[in-house]
Amino acid sequence: MVPLGGLGEFGKNSMVLEWGRDMIMVDCGQKFPDHDMLGVDQVIPEFTYALDAGDRLRGVILTHGHEDHIGSVTFLARQVRDRRLVVHGTRITLAILREKLEEMDLTGRVEMVHVEAGQTIKLGEFEVELLAVPHSFPNCLALAIKTPLGMVVHTGDFRFAMDENNGASALESFKRLSADGRVLLLMSDSTNVDRKGFSPRDESIREGLSQVIGAASRTVILALFASNIQRLQSLLDIAQDVGRKVAICGYSLERNFDIASELGLLHYPTELIWPIHELRSLAPEQRLILTTGTQGEPLAALSRMAFNNFKGYQVGPDDLVIFSSRIIPGNERAIYRVINHFYRRGARVITERDATVHGSGHAYREEMRELLKAVQPRYFMPIHGELRQLIGHGDLARECGVAEPDIFILENGMQLTVTQTEARARNTDWSGYVLVDGRVIDGVDQIVMRDRKHLADDGMLTVILVIEQHSHKIIAGPEIVSRGFVVVDECEDLIQQCKSLVARTFEECDVESKEEWDVVKVAVRKALRRYLAETTDRYPVIIPVVVEI
Repeated sequence: MVPLGGLGEFGKNSMVLEWGRDMIMVDCGQKFPDHDMLGVDQVIPEFTYALDAGDRLRGVILTHGHEDHIGSVTFLARQVRDRRLVVHGTRITLAILREKLEEMDLTGRVEMVHVEAGQTIKLGEFEVELLAVPHSFPNCLALAIKTPLGMVVHTGDFRFAMDENNGASALESFKRLSADGRVLLLMSDSTNVDRKGFSPRDESIREGLSQVIGAASRTVILALFASNIQRLQSLLDIAQDVGRKVAICGYSLERNFDIASELGLLHYPTELIWPIHELRSLAPEQRLILTTGTQGEPLAALSRMAFNNFKGYQVGPDDLVIFSSRIIPGNERAIYRVINHFYRRGARVITERDATVHGSGHAYREEMRELLKAVQPRYFMPIHGELRQLIGHGDLARECGVAEPDIFILENGMQLTVTQTEARARNTDWSGYVLVDGRVIDGVDQIVMRDRKHLADDGMLTVILVIEQHSHKIIAGPEIVSRGFVVVDECEDLIQQCKSLVARTFEECDVESKEEWDVVKVAVRKALRRYLAETTDRYPVIIPVVVEI
């Protein structure tokens, strides 16, 4: 087993399993970029290890359709050579993936195989039984992978919510696996190991949302994850109950709403859904706007509403904004910036900290305990979480009877090797990450990221010199243009000193150097950098431009 993503982090879930000459990949996700990854749209795994396997990679199995599990399939497909990438998933997962592939003109590069819970599929030496597990997405899968050495269980994202029938059924499925013989290895979701008890029932979340929306006196704007189809259905039902009409905003939410409706996963009367520009004709207390942007993404509809830059609707005083979502670590600053701007508009804001408006789709600590007791694995490897969660899940496994030497806390790129007599982990250089800017598959080079950060921190100075071709004398300039460094009109003395320094540096260059503009540029850049560091303690990007006439 080699995790290419998802361990020591949230998102980018991707796990490679190998036996003999056969390899399979479980999930192929992306994650949100960190706040200092300027201009980056996505972070995806480094797939070189899987790609080097060639046709030994028998296929990818997608446990469900969240972006942190399918968001990198398009990029992997573009890198696979001389064949199509085989991807297995349920109807709704493949439908969402198909839309992504069509957007990037990649449908011909992927062979999509429709599977459902209850099936067993054969991929080389791997025989994979698909188990139904509850999560915040329809038709999620856990995997029971039969190998010549024994059973390997991968839970995917799951929860039990022990008082719900589907949760109890999933737990019984896991118990059956251990009844057939000891499970060799359990790989289990660690996201909520620090949350005590059991995850909240869907019904309690629905009741909380119904109370908050029903009590609102004006327009309700509710943000949710675009792929949370169950939550979407609950909100449609609530809107009917409290007499509100619904507008769907945000590209990804509109796309998933249409897909789920076509597949019969959403049920609502057609008159319930209104275009947002028509919804404005209704009284405020009759409006419910469902939108994206739960993590403060600057281009999402929710952010544009907060900044009063959304053509579809202008937020008014006493409107109610609900975040029916979890704050993903690292996104706090962006989210609270959006919230503050809603308050500036006069709106009120409710998050999961204020009322029961969101429940996690991931198991809480006691559900994890139930799973460990049901499966009773020989070896245990926590997955899906930051290092603190992986370690916490390992501690829980020890409480449940798994021996300390049989618990493996891995991070991305490490390899877990299991034989008939032992299991051992080792470090490798088989993983990394790729920063995606737009659709550029080669990723954003670290040098580019360094330059972006440099520009963001210290700005840029452009120095323009116009030189006479034959005499090599300055006939215009030096002129200095500042972007993100200083305001020129407010720092005239500094700019004048820079101009004098540039002119003096040029004059001090010997005749031959003046004929080589690259040499002149280096000299100017070096002199300015030293002067600005001494006088301002800042290090702007300096771009000398020499024009010869």
